[in-house]
Amino acid sequence: MAGSRLGQWLCLVVCILILLKAEGASIPITIVESAVSSGALCLDGSPPGYHFEKGSGSGIDNWLVHMEGGGWCENVESCVSRRDTFRGSSLKMEKTMGFSGILGSKQAANPDFYNWNRIKIRYCDGSSFTGDVEAVDPETKLYFRGGRVWQAVIDELLAKGMQNARNAILSGCSAGGLAAILHCDKFQSLLPATARVKCVSDAGYFIHGTDISGGSRIESFFGQVVKTHESVKNLPASCTSKMNPELCFFPQYVAQTMRTPLFIINSAYDSWQIKNILAPTAVDSKKEWKDCKLDLKKCSATQLQTVQDYRTQFLKAVNTGLGSSSTRGLWIDSCYAHCQSGSASTWLGDKSTEVGDTKMGKAVGDWFYDRSAFEKIDCPYPCNPTCVSVDSES
Repeated sequence: MAGSRLGQWLCLVVCILILLKAEGASIPITIVESAVSSGALCLDGSPPGYHFEKGSGSGIDNWLVHMEGGGWCENVESCVSRRDTFRGSSLKMEKTMGFSGILGSKQAANPDFYNWNRIKIRYCDGSSFTGDVEAVDPETKLYFRGGRVWQAVIDELLAKGMQNARNAILSGCSAGGLAAILHCDKFQSLLPATARVKCVSDAGYFIHGTDISGGSRIESFFGQVVKTHESVKNLPASCTSKMNPELCFFPQYVAQTMRTPLFIINSAYDSWQIKNILAPTAVDSKKEWKDCKLDLKKCSATQLQTVQDYRTQFLKAVNTGLGSSSTRGLWIDSCYAHCQSGSASTWLGDKSTEVGDTKMGKAVGDWFYDRSAFEKIDCPYPCNPTCVSVDSES
């Protein structure tokens, strides 16, 4: 009897492992060992990493490079706290990872990109891949080298075949979505002139917004990030040459001079932005916004009006940045969510969120392949019954 149960248990384990493999849940991490010589290192000095699932068939010359999100560290103290976690060290990262959503490998769930070369770059620098400080403090042993990390990974991918790409997308979520905007034109410049190259930012359009105190804590915060990591040298010169360079960490200023087509996936009520740009804890000393930030249904009438006003700020920033460009794509929903492209259930699932009766996976695919333009902005909260709750990778 015991032997029979053991056999059944082993069979179950094998079946689960086969299923996980079939779902792409065992994509190993690749460590960029060559990055050590160029000093392209995570906060703790370890080499960076990425997960890579090779393309096949018609997608063998197509590349989708997705950058992981995970916030920022704005000073030495916060970067020290981050340094010894998977957000600051490749030594702490999981060795395998599953892909889904925009990176998914199933044709039915991701028909336009399922057989592309799909890469997820791990995020271990805290600067949206922009930092470049040569000196390393012997006490903290912090490496601010995010810009070098990005370049080292891209160089390795180019050598692995991306230099011959026919189609390519640079994408990311949250801090990675911001990086997709900041590095978009550079990415395009590294690929063949004949390639179709576009960028997709999911929950990365962080606005230069006004908070509930009438100030802009996010301006101060992003300014500290840029100073600590010495990011200016890796921000687009088309922006930094025209204004205060630190403000070029905000997409609305960078997008104005971008040459490469950009698609924005974002909620006009992005949950990270409501919590950290509109009503950051630092300006909510009485914690009057605590419940509202957790659930918009718990907002008072006055608070909800303030949230609606933030939507107005957000949409203005989008129009300021992207203007009326014929190459832009917009899928702006009204869900209280953050990062929506990484899950099969939100990308192109049966019950995925829709804007203009269209799921984001179809909207991005149609836009990328020029089958049709897509610029849809959802009606104001709480109008959309298809909303799926997502709040990850801030």
